Parts: sequence; structure tokens; C-alpha cells
Amino acid sequence: MDALASIARDSALFLDAVRAARPDARVPACPEWGAADLTYHLAEVQDFWSAVVGPAEGRGLDGDDVRTLRRPDDDAALPTLAAEATARLLAALAGRDPHEPCWSWHDAGRTVGWVRRRQAHEALVHRVDAEQTAGRDVTSADPEVAADGVDEILRVLVDGIPEWATFAPDGSTISVAVDGPGETPRSWELAFGRLTGTGPESGTAYDLDSAQLVDLPGSTSAQVSGAAWDLDLWLWGRGERDGLVVRGDAALADRLRAVAVQETQ
Repeated sequence: MDALASIARDSALFLDAVRAARPDARVPACPEWGAADLTYHLAEVQDFWSAVVGPAEGRGLDGDDVRTLRRPDDDAALPTLAAEATARLLAALAGRDPHEPCWSWHDAGRTVGWVRRRQAHEALVHRVDAEQTAGRDVTSADPEVAADGVDEILRVLVDGIPEWATFAPDGSTISVAVDGPGETPRSWELAFGRLTGTGPESGTAYDLDSAQLVDLPGSTSAQVSGAAWDLDLWLWGRGERDGLVVRGDAALADRLRAVAVQETQ
């Protein structure tokens, strides 16, 4: 997957869509946001990660040291702000060794390559938001990019147990499979359960429905399969499962989507 090309393409499509959206249009997947809020969000995210990765020569910043991008008083300036943030992000990532270390909130992802992948999918998902906000048909993604998006949301956002938490499986399992026409088949297996614990920084007690990647020797309680793009949109809460095939306990498919969407908030 060419992550830089994906960032450039989807960021350009994003800007075209938000410029066409009504000023009072709401973002379907995030109804508390309007088109201006969505534009500022992607600009702030891309600016943040360009500072984390840093210049072509020299280390970037830790996340706590990055200054928040100031939102303009005039919303009309937001598309230009977003375009400039995209340019900074692409410049920071261009020509960098993907194994080069940098700060990340994810324990297993403290490399430039991790940021490159994460930002490709961030731009893609919010491009979908922008097109839906503008009332446009959603532009398809390359199947390879979409399949990587399925892997990323399951492996990076859904899977993983903090050191301070425990996961208790409840016996329900599900498999997710990419098997669209002409696509390279891929599959993931997950076990459902409760994730509990108290966050050490906030002191907040958590008791969450969760799903963790596992290797299962037999069949799962439910199976969800389809084209990579349909799966990617569905897991991100940007599409329904009409085009997907669900076998076994259909309630577990809804449960997985709820867990995935919970992790993207």
C-alpha cells in the first residue's frame, strides 16, 4: 500500500467535499460536528502528526509537546488551513525510513511507518465523512487500502489489553473475512469478553465490552465476510452491512461493529 499516495488522494477529495458542503450540514457519523468542525479536526490531526514525525533531518516531538493548531475565527479559512496541514504531513513523511522511531500513543506503533499507515486511514475515513456530509456518493477505495484498513481497525484499535486491565472472554467468537471478487482473501478471528480495570492516570474504572484477536482451531460463533471496502466502511460505522454475508449468530456481527465504533470515538 502506498500510504503517502493515499493520504494525498483522500485529503484532496476531503477538501473538495467540505468545500461543497452546506455550512450548516451535519456529519452523519459524528452528528455533533458540522462541516467546519470536521475540516478543523483533520487539519489539527495532520498538523499534530507532522510535528511528531518532525523534519526530514532530526527527531520530531513527543505528543505532549505539540502545540494545538489554532482554529481560525473565520470558518472560511478552514479549507486553506487543512490544505496546509496536509502539505506539512506529506513533507514530514516523504522519504523517511518507516522503521525510524517516533512518538506514538500505541505501544507497538512507535515508528514513522505506523504514523504513515494510521494517517492514510484517518484521511480515508474522514474523506468518507466529508462526502456523506456534502450529500455525495462515497468514492470507492482501492481494495488493498481497504483491506489494510480492516486489519488496522481490528489489530490497532480493537485488539490490545492495557497493562492495568484484564480481559475475560465469554465464549463468543467471530471471524471477519475479505473475499470480494478479485481480492486477496484475508481473515481475522476474535473472541468477545469484558475488559476491566482502572486507568492509572485518570483513576477511571472501566468495564467495557471488548473483542481480542485470537487463533481459533475450529469454527467461530459467527462469520462476517465481503468486499474489503464494505467491511472497512461497516467497521468504521460509515456503512451498513447490507452488502456483507453474515453466518451464525447475527447479533455478534452487530456486537463487533459496536465494539469497533466504540474504539474509534
